[in-house]
Amino acid sequence: MTGTSGVLSGPAMSRPRGAEAAPEAPPVPGPGPGSPRPLFGGCWSCRLLSGAGLLMAAVWVYQGPRNTMKRGIAPSMGAIAQITFAAGLAGWGIVILADPVGRWQRQDPKNP
Repeated sequence: MTGTSGVLSGPAMSRPRGAEAAPEAPPVPGPGPGSPRPLFGGCWSCRLLSGAGLLMAAVWVYQGPRNTMKRGIAPSMGAIAQITFAAGLAGWGIVILADPVGRWQRQDPKNP
């Protein structure tokens, strides 16, 4: 239906053209949203290298403001931002090393 101004109104306005005939997508095999995949495909050396690298990067980023504060200079906003960024890098490295998503899988009560 069109009004006096030529603009669609009514039920045709709420649905895009061709929405009735769109086929449903077939289900994709593989892990679904309920089954998390392990980080890096379960490659322990990949996780160790990446996690350790992030932790070392966090230490390196943290050393700049730490050395300045050791000399008795008050930290600036940039130094505080660096410390916060270093804490984020360290947290990211710990998450990669620990892989908390891959470990918390539901146990089957029949097979303890």
